[in-house]
Amino acid sequence: MNKTLILSASVLMLSIGTAYAVDPPDMKEGLWSVHSQSIDNPGNKTTSGAYTLCRSHAYDQAIRESAKKQKGCAITNESFQSGKYSSAAHCLVANTAMDSKTTTTFSNDTSFHTELHSSYTPALYGVSQMTMIMDQKYLGSCPAGVEPGDRINADGTVIHSGKH
Repeated sequence: MNKTLILSASVLMLSIGTAYAVDPPDMKEGLWSVHSQSIDNPGNKTTSGAYTLCRSHAYDQAIRESAKKQKGCAITNESFQSGKYSSAAHCLVANTAMDSKTTTTFSNDTSFHTELHSSYTPALYGVSQMTMIMDQKYLGSCPAGVEPGDRINADGTVIHSGKH
């Protein structure tokens, strides 16, 4: 399995949808830019990326529901105060314990900033700690043929994850 895929999937599920008893505010439906940077340690290896994502309230809710059902994970703490959602989670991923703390700051319904810090015991594919910073901003309507859940990569390639 691809190391980046496992780490990214785990991190994204936690950073996007870990709201259990505390739901974040609804964000505007439409096309969103997503910019992320992650730093893996040891080695201080930095990876960054950008894409756009078509979102709807139903899509966001489905992501939260999927996160709730993620086997091997438990939210150990969460709160939402003054536009800031914070959570801590403990998961078991590929026989590795993952402890994460996430803070998402909502500026309004058109942008938010997420910082996630994770540690892995024992190291997962050589990574013992990861920090991910993600900024998302509303751009406008989704293009024709792009549905909620669909992702458009920087090269213009559309990955249809929505209902087609």
